[in-house]
Amino acid sequence: MAAVRRPVIDVLMPHDPPLLEFTDRVAETETVEGVTSSLIELDQEVQNIKLMFEGDSLKYTAIEEIIESLGGSVHSVDQVACGDFVVTDRPTLQDS
Repeated sequence: MAAVRRPVIDVLMPHDPPLLEFTDRVAETETVEGVTSSLIELDQEVQNIKLMFEGDSLKYTAIEEIIESLGGSVHSVDQVACGDFVVTDRPTLQDS
């Protein structure tokens, strides 16, 4: 199986812990070299965020477990890069 290098995950999470703390704790997960979080939507009880992970061989189950342990839930995996290197997404004729 090819190494998972960059998954982009849509997550629903509570307001506590705050986004900064949530991202910091998720970044400490084994095999994660970096993570970027973006707030997509905020309401009174929950927030919807996008998480983009980077690493040479990420363990998705470990990522999902830490998200759930912090009160979050994975809505969807929106993009994944696998293999020896990350291929940059570029517009094609079909995108027009």
